[in-house]
Amino acid sequence: MGKALLIIDMQAKPFVWKNYGGKSLYQEERLLEQTKCLIDQARMRNSPVFYILFTEQEGSLRSENQPLWQVHEQIAPLEQESLIIKYHADSFLESELHSQLQDYGIDALVMCGIQTEYCVDTTVKSAYSHGYHVELVTDCHSTYDSDGLTAEQIINHHNSILEPFATLVHSSEVQF
Repeated sequence: MGKALLIIDMQAKPFVWKNYGGKSLYQEERLLEQTKCLIDQARMRNSPVFYILFTEQEGSLRSENQPLWQVHEQIAPLEQESLIIKYHADSFLESELHSQLQDYGIDALVMCGIQTEYCVDTTVKSAYSHGYHVELVTDCHSTYDSDGLTAEQIINHHNSILEPFATLVHSSEVQF
């Protein structure tokens, strides 16, 4: 069996939201740099890379093939890499993710992405429920400050509560 990299919702919108009255993504440059390193490592080891794309209904700026829907240009997929369209926080729900992972013989997942308390959290738990060994890259997922907590507090909290569902690894410890 094998291991794959899952990049959750690292599309244009979360990175530009601050330009349209929204909040800034916590440590976005570091997130992009570390994700790029994970992608490079996975590719060097011939491990599959799966890009999960949160998709809204047609007519939205985040509908399929719209500018804000695209993967961030710094971590753009190669033509042969899998793009998984999803409509829910759970990357497995009503998507092709599980069947494609099975086609590749994948039983272990390295996960990174956006947004820590929503899609990352839900996908980690769902992957665990689907029988995958999950490695959550603790310094390679991000979110925004909420009204009550800083993004850093949210990330640290989720790293601690996801431990029963995933092995917590630092980006420097990931091996494909």
